[in-house]
Amino acid sequence: MIIIDQSHDIISLPDNLLQVIEAAGRTCYKSEDSITTDSAAGFVQRMRDRGHHAMIEFGDIIVRFVTNRGVTHELVRHRLCSFAQESTRYVRYDGKMEFIRPCWWDACTPAQQTLWQQAMADAENRYLALLESGWRPEQAREVLPNSLKTEIVVKGNIREWRHIFALRCTKKAHPQIRALMIPLLAALKEKLPVVFDDLVF
Repeated sequence: MIIIDQSHDIISLPDNLLQVIEAAGRTCYKSEDSITTDSAAGFVQRMRDRGHHAMIEFGDIIVRFVTNRGVTHELVRHRLCSFAQESTRYVRYDGKMEFIRPCWWDACTPAQQTLWQQAMADAENRYLALLESGWRPEQAREVLPNSLKTEIVVKGNIREWRHIFALRCTKKAHPQIRALMIPLLAALKEKLPVVFDDLVF
């Protein structure tokens, strides 16, 4: 049993993303002659500030998450995104099972930490026993917990990412998904401030 922390990796954020949005948006006004080498950021920020969010749908960002199964059940509710997720039907976890450490781990008592670790070890042992008994991975997965590590690649346009952050970064969100999304938002604010710097949670 291996216990790891969740993480994100931005795997696609095109260098010309703002320029693509500007080129699409200026089609509406037939103002393409206003495009310069440095006009995209200002144009996109104006679209954002005016609430003209349809234009930012022309920019896609792809992120790989390493998180737990419970979080991915929430992520896939964002139906405007595209998803590719590690499959418990086809992946055989024999001796290499990983679990995601809960983000509230440091606030737990040693007794609580031990209880969680025992539950994960028990789930892994039962899973392996079922495989040994002849069950296929797609059958043995019935005993796998929400804390099981999974990887999911998510592609979404900027408008949808803003919607995801609006729902998943607030204090009303589940702590584990919030702990995953807030660092991603911080990274995107650094890379694309004109798109994300107005989002504060």
